[in-house]
This record gives sequence, structure tokens and C-alpha cells, in this order.
Amino acid sequence: MSSRSITFTKNRLFACRVSSTSIQTRSLSDSDAKVKKTPLHNLHKKYGGKLVDFAGFLLPVQYSDLSVSASHLFTRSNASIFDVSHMLQTNVRGKDCISWFESICPVDLKGMEPGTGSLTVFLNEKGGIIDDLIVNKVMEDQLYIVSNAGRLEVDKQHMMETSEILRKKGKDVTVEFWDVTERALIALQGPKAANNLQTLTDIPLSELTFMTSQLGLVAGVECRVTRCGYTGEDGFEISIPADKAENVTEALLQSQDIKLAGLGARDSLRLEAGLCLYGNDIDESVTPVEAALTWLIAKRRRAEANFPGGDLILRQIKEGVSKRRVGIRMESGAPARKDAILKNVKGDNIGKITSGCPSPSLGGNVAMGYVVEEFKKVGNELSVNIRGKDVFCKIAKMPFVPSKYYVRK
Repeated sequence: MSSRSITFTKNRLFACRVSSTSIQTRSLSDSDAKVKKTPLHNLHKKYGGKLVDFAGFLLPVQYSDLSVSASHLFTRSNASIFDVSHMLQTNVRGKDCISWFESICPVDLKGMEPGTGSLTVFLNEKGGIIDDLIVNKVMEDQLYIVSNAGRLEVDKQHMMETSEILRKKGKDVTVEFWDVTERALIALQGPKAANNLQTLTDIPLSELTFMTSQLGLVAGVECRVTRCGYTGEDGFEISIPADKAENVTEALLQSQDIKLAGLGARDSLRLEAGLCLYGNDIDESVTPVEAALTWLIAKRRRAEANFPGGDLILRQIKEGVSKRRVGIRMESGAPARKDAILKNVKGDNIGKITSGCPSPSLGGNVAMGYVVEEFKKVGNELSVNIRGKDVFCKIAKMPFVPSKYYVRK
């Protein structure tokens, strides 16, 4: 995503597709204005948020006080709040909820302690990725799940259909989706996130490590706080009752260390962190092995081979794949965009870009894409076709910027 300023016509809203490759805007007609507002809608307007239609929700792409690039860098050095209320929050209860969830994901929930979570994926029968998500094992009979807004209806249907199959067999599992009118979700990300949040919460954050979750008070409001995020920085996702979301967010904004950030910075931050964007870098045609996410297939689950697409995925782990997701670095010039062709030194097409943007933290450009397996090695020299011209690039290690997740040493 370009860090240059985005011009918005005065007093008009724009619909926009925000990805790591481009921002396309169009004015919203009355018939288009059926997008949902998050509980922080008025706060976004108050602070000069440039609102766009993203996955059916009105969200800020940036704010009037900072450019996308400046907001990105502020997050890396201080802390930013992102409104991620558009994400699907799901609460699951019942003594059979773990066995149900393991029937649709390759995660080892049985082996996890209550209060811990994991990144995982919904898989189809061919091993393709239906969606990536975070699951928290609240208790042995309760799960808290956060999945992507762009797959909201798909995920709902998938969870309802698969849980209904078990219920018809007499199993105890109940799936409850929280609507955006009931529950907000904000992400507080950056090196100064923890110290500032600690002044407002009774949760001992020194004990809340990466991918753990706990209920507690934040600014006097009971919230679920999970130590995770989509930037590569230390940070938190805070689930808040919708009617209290503005109060909690305003309390955090009292610190000069914290600013609001939008979709633009969120996208460039996640790409520097080597994190996938669903619909660009992963989809139902890609398996976790091809996506360089083999680590999501838990050891016990590999032994049991009882998850969707298990036979194919385990065969790929053993025998290899024909393509692989890799990182790409370009020191200068225009960034590579989605579907740009990658070539080897002989000029043969060997893959394509799936995400790309300028890197505010590093300079130059970063991207990720898929290449033929034999070219995946870090340091391999390639070229990428940008605007009809082949531009030099290299396979690079991801994440491009070192991760700073809070883990016990």
C-alpha cells in the first residue's frame, strides 16, 4: 500500500478496497450506503478519520493528523489503536466444543492450557484455507474465536453447519456470534502499549504473555484482553461491550504515547511482519504447506491425521510442494503489486506477487508471493515485472522486521 496521501472529496464518503496492493476509491451513492458502522464510528469522525467501505464496514483508512507512513512509524516507536470491530467475534460453549473445533482445524486445543490461544486455519476437504483465525481456549467447555471480516458469512455458515452435524449426534456445542452492535474490538499495538494499558487495567500484564487471554477491567469496564496482534509488535486485542467502546478508547488516548491508526498503516505493518492477508496471500486454493504455514499443523494432529485435507497436507509435508510463499525485497523503485509476475535470471515465469508495498521502517519495498519450490531459497536473485519493466529483486527472509511479541524467556 502506498504511503502517499489519499485525497478525499469534501463531505463525501468513499468505498474502497484496501489490500497490500492498491487502494481503489469510488463515491458512495445512497444505494451503496448500507455499510455497517462500528461502535467507534463517532469517535473516528471526531478525530478526522477518512472513512471507507472495507468488507462492508465503515472504517478509517487514516486520520487527519498523520500520513499512512507516519502512522506506521508511530506504531513501531510508540503505540496505536486500530478499530478492528469488523472482525467476527464468536463465543462457543459446551463440553464437546473442543472436539468440534478440532474437527475443522488442525490445532491441538486438547493440549493447550485454559487461557491460551493459537493462530489456526479452517480447512476444506482439499486442504485449502477457508480462513485464518485466532482461537482462545477460555475453559475446557468454552472457546473465544476471532476471524476475518471478509470471510464473515463464510465462517458463520461453516461453523453453524459443522456444529449442527455434531448436535444431531447428541453432542454439546453451542456457537454464538457477537454482532458489531453488541461487541467492539480494538487492537492496541506498539512498544509502549503494555505500560500505558497497565495504568488502566487490573490485569497483571507481566503475566499475560503472547497468545494468552484474560477477563479484567480496562478503564473500569469488563473486557477480554488478549495479547496478540497483526503488526509484529507487542500488543493487545481488547474486546469491549459496544456501549463502552468509546469510553475505553478515549481513556487510552489520554496518553501522548498513543494515537489512532487506520487500515493503511495496519496493512503495511502486517506486511513488514510477514503476516498473510486472506484473499491475497492465502485462500481456498492454497494449503498451509504451500503458504509456509506448516507449523500450524500441530504434532498430535499430524499423528492422528483427522482434520480436513489431512491426507493431502501430510503428503505435502513429506514429499514437498510445487510452489511456496516467500518474501521479496526491492531496494528502490515502485513497489510490486498483486499478480505482478516473478521471473528467474533466464526470464522464465516462476511465480507471482500476492502483496506488496513500500516499507516505511526499512526503506525500499517489501512483498510476498509464490514461487516454484526450487527458487524459494533466501538470497535467490529474481526479477519482477512492474509496469512492463523487469525490476531486480531478491528472495528475503520473513518477517522483514523482527517480531517483538512478549514471551517468557
